[in-house]
Amino acid sequence: MEHRVFVSGTLLRGEVNHHLLSTARFLGEHRTQARFRLLLLGAYPGLIAGGDTAVQGEFYALCSVGLCRLDPLEDYPRLYDRRLMPRAHGSAWVYLYRGPRRDRQRLVQGNWRGDSRGARRAAVVRSRRDPKNPSHRRRLGCRG
Repeated sequence: MEHRVFVSGTLLRGEVNHHLLSTARFLGEHRTQARFRLLLLGAYPGLIAGGDTAVQGEFYALCSVGLCRLDPLEDYPRLYDRRLMPRAHGSAWVYLYRGPRRDRQRLVQGNWRGDSRGARRAAVVRSRRDPKNPSHRRRLGCRG
């Protein structure tokens, strides 16, 4: 079965975790409707439903196994929830942050790479691996 997923952080092309999408088909860049908030969580962003920000990201098509490989990176279902996001060309999965929000900086432009804070964090992640990065841990696979 083919799934679609929307990504807006370290899974984007050129970012540190993009290799997890190596078997996925790139469908294009996309800016969501202004229904979200994007938070800076250190080395990666957190997308939250409910808000007034349009978030910039990318869509990919991938198989069930490919989608399952993203779950450990996103610490689903503990730190992130995976939900279907409706869109004009069919629904896509999106990972929504469930963790603490207090005192988190908001990326009001909705673009993790375009915001200087996000760009600086991305550069840090590329040069010093974040513990959430799978290259810092064992090879990822599907749970169960």
